Amino acid sequence: MSNDLVSLGIEGLGLNLNPKNIVDLELFLQEMGRWNQVHNLTAIEGEKNSVRLHLIDSITVLPLMRQFLDLKNPKIADLGSGGGLPAIPIAILQPEWHVTLIEAIRKKTAFLQHVRGKLGLKNIQVLSERVEAVAKSQPGQFDAVISRAFTNLAHFLELSLPLLKSDGLVFAMKAKRADEELQDVCMDDWRLVADEPLQIPNLAVERRLLVLSPVRKLPL
Repeated sequence: MSNDLVSLGIEGLGLNLNPKNIVDLELFLQEMGRWNQVHNLTAIEGEKNSVRLHLIDSITVLPLMRQFLDLKNPKIADLGSGGGLPAIPIAILQPEWHVTLIEAIRKKTAFLQHVRGKLGLKNIQVLSERVEAVAKSQPGQFDAVISRAFTNLAHFLELSLPLLKSDGLVFAMKAKRADEELQDVCMDDWRLVADEPLQIPNLAVERRLLVLSPVRKLPL
């Protein structure tokens, strides 16, 4: 895979990546492509689509996440990690962040564990469990929760709430037209902190990132 192809999209995001970042991102995509032939990790195949739709889509959220997660060593949970998106690219580019990948399908968690070892990603944890089970074992442990194409927004927020610290944030990666999903969210329970458009460089696919915080109800 050429550095030019990855760099082309990444340069458009305004992120400063070192050579090791590029190598690790490419190796991740190579391993995903290799495993995908056998285990069907993702429906998108082909080098160009993989780079643009998977990797670039996943790291478009980073500038905004960095803005909101101005913490030392924040803990982030990726719900329904699948093939490791957006968690693996985020973990590669933010080695000081602790990222927990929650995925119930074992063939996918086997791949995630493989990538963790292959890339030496000491800042990630892979849990082969349902989100509800993790919420019971690690309640209120995370500064942020994120997902990419996991479930509808209202359900995602419902699953996220038990995992979050009192000042935690939810980062929901959505297609441009997510207004219907927003209408299903009870805004007495959640505050919309940000609603930012995300543009994938050199590709006519529009995304948006919704950032929400829970409105904690005080006990009577």
